[in-house]
Amino acid sequence: MEFNSPPKLKKFRAVRIIFNTLTLSFLFISLTSFNFDSVNQQNKKIKRSNYKFKTIVIDAGHGGKDVGANRAWGTEKRVALSIALKFGRLIDNAYPEIKVVYTRKDDSFVELYERANIANRNKADLFVSIHCNSNASGSPYGTETYAFGIDSKTNKEKMDVAKRENSVILLEDNYEKSYDGFDPNSPESYIIFSLYQNKNLDKSLSIASKIENEFGDNDNRYSRGVRQERFLVLRYTNMPAILVETGFISNREEGKYLASDDGQDEVAASLFRAFKSYKKELEMAN
Repeated sequence: MEFNSPPKLKKFRAVRIIFNTLTLSFLFISLTSFNFDSVNQQNKKIKRSNYKFKTIVIDAGHGGKDVGANRAWGTEKRVALSIALKFGRLIDNAYPEIKVVYTRKDDSFVELYERANIANRNKADLFVSIHCNSNASGSPYGTETYAFGIDSKTNKEKMDVAKRENSVILLEDNYEKSYDGFDPNSPESYIIFSLYQNKNLDKSLSIASKIENEFGDNDNRYSRGVRQERFLVLRYTNMPAILVETGFISNREEGKYLASDDGQDEVAASLFRAFKSYKKELEMAN
C-alpha cells in the first residue's frame, strides 16, 4: 500500500530541500573564496619577500688622462673618486649583504661604454655616476641629478652639460665604432638618441628625486632639480641609472666645499640616505 504525503508536507519537504541546497552552495562558495583569498594573500607576501636589493655599481666620473673639470682648489676626477668611495663604504657598513662594485677605485681611465658594461655584467640593481659640474663664468652653483632622457625643460645649458660629459669618448680609441658613430658635438646624434626609450626611467627619476631632496632639505644646499638628458654612460645601462652633478667645482666657494673632506662626507651621506630610502621603497613594492 503506497502512502501519499499530505500536500502541505510535500510542500514543506520541497522547501527544505531547496533551502538545504542553497545553504550548502553558499557554504561551498564561501569556503572556496576564502581559500583562494588566503592563497592570494600568501602569494603576495611571498612575492614581496622574494626581491632583495643585491648590487649597486658606483661610478666615479672621469679619471686618468680624463681630468674632467679642473680648478686650482680641486679637480673633478679626484673629488668624484673620493665621494664614490665614501658613499660605497657607507653602504658596506650598513648593508654587508649588498655587493658594492666600483667602475674605478683609483686614478685610472675607464671608457664610458665599459662603465656601463661593468654594471650590466654584475646585473646591478642601480647605477650611480658621480660628477662635478662646471661653468666658464664661475658663478653658477648647486646640485643636479640626471636620468637618461629628454623632457620639455631641455635647454642649451643642459645640452652643454651632456656634451661636456659625453666628450670624454674623444679620448678613447675607435670611439666611432664603440658608440655606433655617435659624435658628442653633433646635434644630429642627440636627435637620434631622443628616440631611445628608457624602460627604467620611473625608477631612475625616483632615486634622483630622493637625492636632490637630501641635498636641499638636509644639507641646505641649492638644488637645481631632477633633470633628463642624453648621457652616454646612462644610455647603455640595463638598470635604473643616474648621473649626479654634486655641485659646481668651477664656483670658488662650492668648489672648495667639494674638495674638502667635510664636504665630501656630507655629499656621500646625502647619497646614502637617498639610497636607503630608495632601497626600502623598492623592496616593499616588490
